Amino acid sequence: QVQVVESGGGSVQAGGSLRLSCEASGYTETNYWLTWFRQVPGGEREGVAAVAGRGGATVYSDSVKGRFTISADSAKNAVYLQMRSLKPSDTAMYYCTTSYGTSSFQGPLDQRSYKYWGQGTQVIVSS
Repeated sequence: QVQVVESGGGSVQAGGSLRLSCEASGYTETNYWLTWFRQVPGGEREGVAAVAGRGGATVYSDSVKGRFTISADSAKNAVYLQMRSLKPSDTAMYYCTTSYGTSSFQGPLDQRSYKYWGQGTQVIVSS
């Protein structure tokens, strides 16, 4: 059974930093994308950052490029999101996902590419 578990959210003041962690389990192959999305109430789920299991290529949304860094530990199927220079607009529920089990990959920051999701971890940035 595939499980995805996030941790590391919390509250921080603008300009601060947080590090999110995620582990995907239930499969052993490592050649899948591991990706962070975020969502605010009533909003669309937005792809934030992704890392390829094969080769380690990374992709970022324009809204976080230069401030967030994604990294992975392929041996653990784990992914991390280091968030710096946080802004109130970064406030959201952050979700981790893996492209394992996907039958139709639409791109690393497209939520249609993902089947298994974590429960989310809340990030609150106050001004």
